Amino acid sequence: MKCAIIGHGKMGREIERILQQRGHSVELVIDEANAAELTAQNLAGIDVCFEFTTPDTAAHNVRTVLEAGGRVVSGTTGWLAELAAMQQLAVERGGALFYASNFSIGVNMMFRLNKRMAELMNPYANYEITIEETHHIWKKDAPSGTAITLAEGIIEGVERKSGWVNSATKDASQIAIISHREGMVPGIHSVTYTSEDDYLELKHSITNRRALAMGAVIAGEYLADKQGVHTMDDLL
Repeated sequence: MKCAIIGHGKMGREIERILQQRGHSVELVIDEANAAELTAQNLAGIDVCFEFTTPDTAAHNVRTVLEAGGRVVSGTTGWLAELAAMQQLAVERGGALFYASNFSIGVNMMFRLNKRMAELMNPYANYEITIEETHHIWKKDAPSGTAITLAEGIIEGVERKSGWVNSATKDASQIAIISHREGMVPGIHSVTYTSEDDYLELKHSITNRRALAMGAVIAGEYLADKQGVHTMDDLL
């Protein structure tokens, strides 16, 4: 698999290492210093691009790849307002887009458990729901994309039941999300149901950035012969 890496920070470098370990080649690396080199000409022959940059640049990067008919795995969060347009572009141009707010296999299992827990807890309106997330001090968006996905998952889980029992969770914006930015923390997420008498917590902690990078590379391997829009649900 011939790859391009867009964003050569900590995640980009970890993805590069894993790609090489798995026998893939990195043909193009784009960062701030050579951003102008992200062109259709330079993307020719690339099987999959890995886009991990910033909320301000992600949509432009993804659009450039898709307009060239390319395939892109993006894990940048904070640009969801433009995601639907990029998904449509992927279909129109015959390219492929794989977006996830978090590529950790463990986190994606947490997403599924979170929905199921919301179903089970919905009848018990005496529990208050809180999502808490902690990341390193360089993460630009808050709350994290993962925390937002958890909030949306709670709504989806509750909607599987007939009617709303717990009126406090009628939409994701009403679920409290507490964000922390500390040191070098790769990512900690928890969903807590708290009553006057007890609390129930679902929690995931990433101890190494490699967990995220490996998931992204696996997503790229999955995407290498595909078109259209894909997610972790498709991969798993």
